[in-house]
Amino acid sequence: MIVQPLSNVSTKEVMLLEPKQLKALSLAVPQGSIEGYLQAINSIPMLDAEQEIALAAHYRDEEDLEAARQLVMSHLRFVAHIARSYKGYGLPLSDLIQEGNVGLMKAVKRFDHSFGVRLVSFAVHWIKAEIHEYVLRNWRIVKVATTKAQRKLFFNLRSKKQGLGWMNSDEVKLIAKELGVTEEDVLMMEQRLSVHDAAFDAPTIDDDSHGSSPVYYLEDKSSLDPAQAFVKSDTETRQSEQLQLALANLDQRSQDIVSSRWLADTKATLHELADKYGVSAERIRQLEVNAMKKMRMAIAL
Repeated sequence: MIVQPLSNVSTKEVMLLEPKQLKALSLAVPQGSIEGYLQAINSIPMLDAEQEIALAAHYRDEEDLEAARQLVMSHLRFVAHIARSYKGYGLPLSDLIQEGNVGLMKAVKRFDHSFGVRLVSFAVHWIKAEIHEYVLRNWRIVKVATTKAQRKLFFNLRSKKQGLGWMNSDEVKLIAKELGVTEEDVLMMEQRLSVHDAAFDAPTIDDDSHGSSPVYYLEDKSSLDPAQAFVKSDTETRQSEQLQLALANLDQRSQDIVSSRWLADTKATLHELADKYGVSAERIRQLEVNAMKKMRMAIAL
């Protein structure tokens, strides 16, 4: 089980650290099961607006470190939600969460509730900033050489090439044989090494060309309000899990009826299911109604 972030250091120590010290702080996230960690932070109650304002006021006005701890702990699930959207870069989710938690602590330290915004909306900048820095520090090496064959080619391909241009088929075969790799690996590495890194926020000449800079596509901008986006995604995930659990609690016949009538790509008719189970279509309808009623009751609990 992953230990809770901040468990290896007191809240007072965290909140008094300077940004450089915060960056170096070990949050103890990547120590075991990431599933266990996610389950643990999802069990921490979320704060409503009034609770958040009260805690922020206590921390800002009275330096109440317990209030700061509660603000951090109640928003850990939001950090994990943001970190998931960066999994496509081939980096461990636990590391992404760890970096995001550093950003969350920085946000809590700078949060001013008097501006009338929720902490989650304020913190998203700091969380993403830390994750962006981590991705950019590690993205190039992850993309260029991850396997043993790729690392071998990375260090030897340029010296093996006979010229500066693209290799011909004979040259590809020769290098593949010498290094003990496939021809596909050789061609792929040649393509990767021919690509240059782009600046994260490279300046652009006009608005039409800015799409090529990573800053414009690194994050998901489908929602303008990060708080609403998180609540919506979290609600949909929980509803889906409850639906699957409610369906699993039905008997085998009821599961088949509900799945065939509502979840299958090609929906079955009452008469088709009646023929399958040797009962009337009206009986299938009754079983369907009863199954849906049981599922609604289970989800409402």
